[in-house]
Amino acid sequence: MKDSGKNALFYDHYVLYSSGMIQRKLRSAIGKSLKANKSILLIGPRQTGKSTLIKSMKPKAKFNLANQETFLEFVRDPSYLQSTLQAEQPQGGLVFIDEVQRVPTLLNTVQYLIDENRGWNFALTGSSTRKLRRGRANLLPGRIHAYELGPLISSEMNYKADTKSWLSYGSLPGISTEPDLRQSKRTLKSYSQIYLNEEVKAEALTKNVEGFTRFLFRLAIESSKFLDLAKISSAIGVPRQTTKRFFEILEDTLLIRKLDSFGRSEKTRLIQHPRFFLFDVGVLNALLGNFVLSEDRKGLLFETLFFNQLATSLSASDFDYRLSSFRTSAGAEVNIILEMEGETYAIEVKTGRFSKRGLGGFTSFEKFLGKKVQKFVVTIDSDAQKFDEVSVLPWQKFLKILGI
Repeated sequence: MKDSGKNALFYDHYVLYSSGMIQRKLRSAIGKSLKANKSILLIGPRQTGKSTLIKSMKPKAKFNLANQETFLEFVRDPSYLQSTLQAEQPQGGLVFIDEVQRVPTLLNTVQYLIDENRGWNFALTGSSTRKLRRGRANLLPGRIHAYELGPLISSEMNYKADTKSWLSYGSLPGISTEPDLRQSKRTLKSYSQIYLNEEVKAEALTKNVEGFTRFLFRLAIESSKFLDLAKISSAIGVPRQTTKRFFEILEDTLLIRKLDSFGRSEKTRLIQHPRFFLFDVGVLNALLGNFVLSEDRKGLLFETLFFNQLATSLSASDFDYRLSSFRTSAGAEVNIILEMEGETYAIEVKTGRFSKRGLGGFTSFEKFLGKKVQKFVVTIDSDAQKFDEVSVLPWQKFLKILGI
């Protein structure tokens, strides 16, 4: 049964995605790398569409390590990849290996085959950089281009994303294009359990799965705030050093994005407490057990949506950038600082009414930095406005102006 509350724009998106007409923005950058005869490593959280994207590149050979039989073949025989390609694809071409983190040492074989220059190039996908590093995998410096894929972004919807739907259910491809609301909720509610079973338990990322589960749900409550591991540790009854490792697991499996504090150097950035966000609003709401877009939750959800849309859009556009937040001991604050191509953008994220008096953080930031910056307020649906040097824009229009 379709949800009668879904609007026509949602169904347009559903039809476009179902027919394959929604192209992921990252496809262009990946395509350029492959045309330049480079191999690629595509990482991203579960269900963001990594496999679908690589399959659209028409690989000549495919290996899915999530398949237990295939996984065991690779584990039993380190030469399995080379012998199979030589027998079945001797003329070369694109080779797709899915869930590569399950056999981290496989990257050593891939490096050898790339160095041999026998006409193969590789598209590798995975959801955990931690497993690759801990498995002492050769991450192929200089031989492979790395990319990260997130949920759908506004530009992929021609800057006409259904904001209300995305604030409740997020923008994972399978969720954003699912016409049955009950199915969307069911899938999102199962996301954390599948993650715990297939990422944490199956890959043995931690022995303390019970403590990690409590940490994950507690972190959802603290999402978007400045990170206080001592507070979280006390709340869940786990040592602080353990919660630090848990946080690193969530970073490495790409479920959270960290927003470091702004500073004039790397050292000052790292000294201050970072903020952090769950990678998708729908997954966040599922962990919180609440999909209702109420006024008291709108600020948290909109800031989570916008931050992830900004970060994912910048990555998909293949820009070099840095995101951070700014806060002084006196309480002056700017939600997001974007540094890109020699420009600095100070960005406030607002959902309700605001006035010039509430934008004092911009003044403090410019004083700290010692120069003028471009200042923006992004909103859910406000008309474009201008307050002195501050531009007020709807969030999708802001992303379009940035060209991402």
